[in-house]
Amino acid sequence: QVQFVESGGGSVQAGGSLRLSCAASGIMISIYTMGWYRQAPGKQRQMVASISSSGGTNIVDSVKGRFTISRDNAKNTVYLQMNSLKPEDTAVYYCNFAVRPPQPWGQGTQVTVSS
Repeated sequence: QVQFVESGGGSVQAGGSLRLSCAASGIMISIYTMGWYRQAPGKQRQMVASISSSGGTNIVDSVKGRFTISRDNAKNTVYLQMNSLKPEDTAVYYCNFAVRPPQPWGQGTQVTVSS
């Protein structure tokens, strides 16, 4: 059974940083493009960053220059480094496959940015 467990969220002030982790189990993610998604209250879940098996990344414009996605295949883990956080980054953050159909979503990790 494939499972993703997100961690590293928290409450920070605007301008702060957080590093999110996503540990995968039940599958080796090294050959898959992985994505970080977020869902703000009252809004649909959207992808904010993805990383291919070769390390190529795509970042949405709203977080470009502030967020960095990376992966450690040996640890079967994907990371999201978030800098210069803004109140509009407040959301629950999830990871999942970015191209392959998504597996059941984990609980996510809450990120709250105060002004």
